[in-house]
Formats: sequence, C-alpha cells, structure tokens
Amino acid sequence: MSGIVLRNIRKSFGPTTALHDVSLSIVNGEFLTLLGPSGCGKSTLLRILAGLEVQDAGSVAIGDRVVDGLRPKRRDVAMVFQSYALYPHMTVAENIALPLRMRRLNAWQRAPLVGRWLPGTGMARRAIDMEVGGTAEALGIAHLLDRKPGQLSGGQRQRVALGRAMVRHPAVFLMDEPLSNLDAKLRVHMRAEIKELHRRLGVTFVYVTHDQAEAMTLSDRVVVMLDGEVLQVAQPQKIYSDPDDRRVAEFVGSPKINMFDAIMRERGQVDVAGTALSVPSELTLGTELTVAIRPEAFQLAGHAGPGVLTGLVRMVEHMGSDLFVYLDVAGVEHPVIARLSAERAPEIVTGQTLHVGVRPDHVLLFDREGRRVRLRDGAAAASVTPVREWA
Repeated sequence: MSGIVLRNIRKSFGPTTALHDVSLSIVNGEFLTLLGPSGCGKSTLLRILAGLEVQDAGSVAIGDRVVDGLRPKRRDVAMVFQSYALYPHMTVAENIALPLRMRRLNAWQRAPLVGRWLPGTGMARRAIDMEVGGTAEALGIAHLLDRKPGQLSGGQRQRVALGRAMVRHPAVFLMDEPLSNLDAKLRVHMRAEIKELHRRLGVTFVYVTHDQAEAMTLSDRVVVMLDGEVLQVAQPQKIYSDPDDRRVAEFVGSPKINMFDAIMRERGQVDVAGTALSVPSELTLGTELTVAIRPEAFQLAGHAGPGVLTGLVRMVEHMGSDLFVYLDVAGVEHPVIARLSAERAPEIVTGQTLHVGVRPDHVLLFDREGRRVRLRDGAAAASVTPVREWA
C-alpha cells in the first residue's frame, strides 16, 4: 500500500490553465474522490498521477518515491478508464491476462507459435491462467472468460476492466469516471462492488467523478475541484453540511441548496426575504451576506412570523417518502425548494399559500466573496481566508 503526496501541481494547455498549484496528501489505503464539473481539472490531475500527462510544475510522490519522470508502468499504479479500453479481438481471459503476460513473458515467449515451446513458458503461462481465474471468480465473471468484449454488457465489461487492473496488484488504483457509461440501476450496483473491492484489497483508490452520489457513497474523503483549484477536502458528510465555500455548497446536494441575499439586521439576526432569521453571530450591523439553506432544513409552519418564509406553491414533486415543494417567495428571484415529509405534510397543491419555518442550526452564511462565515465565530466575514493546501 502507498500514500500519495502531490505538491504544487500546475498544468496548462496553451493559454488555458488546467491546474493551479494543487497540493494534496492521500493516506495509505484511503478511498479519495476528486469531484467537480466537467473541465475542472480532475481528470488531468489523475492523468498526471498516472504518468499519462506531465505537469508543468510541482512533484508527485507515491509511497517513499518521487515518481516525476517515471513512465506509467514503473509507477506501480493501475488505471480503469471511462471507456473500459478493452481489446475487442481478445477474449475476457486474454484481456485480464495482458498485464501479466507483458510483465512476466519476454517477446519470444509471447510469440503465438514458437513461444509456448520455449523453456519456462508453460509454467509461467499456467501461473498466469491461475491468477486470471482467481480474479475472474472474485468478480463473478469466471463464466465469461471465453467471450469477447462485444458479447458483454456494460457492467460485465467494467468488471473485466477492474480485473485487468487487479491482477497487477498495484499500490494505487486510479479510476476515471468508470461508471458513467452504465444505466442508473447498474451504477448503484457497481458502486457497491467497487466499495467492497476497496475494503477487500485495502489499497489506495483515487476516483474521479462529476456524480456527487458516487463521491458521497464511496469515499473516505472528497476533494471538491472547480476551475483547476481545490476548494475543500473533507469527509463526505462535512462537505455537505459544513462547506467552506459557496461554490461547494451549490455544487453538492440535490435538490440544489437555496441561496438568499441578506443583511445583518441586528445582533443575532439577519433579514432574509422580509423575515428575521436567528443566527448566533456577532457580525457588524448592516453587513451584506449570502444565506444558504438546504431544502431539508425547512419544516411546515402554521402561520407567518419570525424565521418563517411564506410563498405560493409553484410545483410539487412527489418522491415517495418526501415532497419537493417549489415556492415563489416575494423578493426572491428563484423558487425556494423545501423538502418535506410526505407523511407529515398535508395535501399540498399548486397555487396555495404555504408557510415554512427554518431550522436555525442548519443556516449557512457566506460573505460577498463566497467564503464561509462560521456561525460560532465572532470574526467578521472579511477575516475568512481561503485554504490552498490540504493534508
């Protein structure tokens, strides 16, 4: 097993800067996910780690080795691609065995006719076949070893790609959006299989995705990236409930978090959409803020009053145990989304007036630059500074 240290990684493609001084420390055996929208630099960072791209500045260390300048095959990493990258003319067994054949057999031994008669070839090939069979058995694809990739489903191809990586016994697994080509039901199933694979192997996994559900369910820690920068590194629940940056709060969560322009009305209160919300903060009166409220932080209220938002119901989405209610609130540009319990909520219909209270312990504050203002801190918003390096 190997930990990974990335120091001040920079990468540009022509005039476009893909990565800005990215620094990360990944713990031995950790499952770390790089999460962000397309174009944020997460795949570029993974390719630099694999040795498929060369950084313009900075260094990469795997275990106790600085691997800058080493070719991919010498870095002891295995990569699983979004496209699976299987050879269509080879069987499943041949695809899985390929890394072992390249590592253990010389060019003459790999020759299709004369190779099998050379000294030592038979024993080496039998050992490879045994490892391939054991790996296929563990992944549940032993019955597919004689098939070609074109005869497999998407989930089966993904297992073959995982098997090809597993037989190498790498120090680090790198996965670049491996589930994006699968349907929703199969993605859920494969998430569970990848999580179990990580638990069983105990090696370091670095996973790239734009899907927050994958990041939140698979990871020990999540790295949220945007525009080539690392915005926050933390455990999934902390990323969701305690974001350091407004962009993190907006990116993570479904439905999207509600954002309101607000002003510090008096000590301990902010004025939001015509109502006063209590917040334990000592910010200067008149300070302009952004208040962020998750949809589940709302609860039904019987009447208008402090800490209650009132609006007209624009739309209701029935999600089984929950209702997503979209409210038009005076003074708020976008509909306010409230996630309410279907059991506790009365019949809510479009066009009715609805009052929803806000749980004050779930209110998040951000300054005008998008930096988090901690409710427990007495410091002013301007005192919050962004973090650039993560441990």
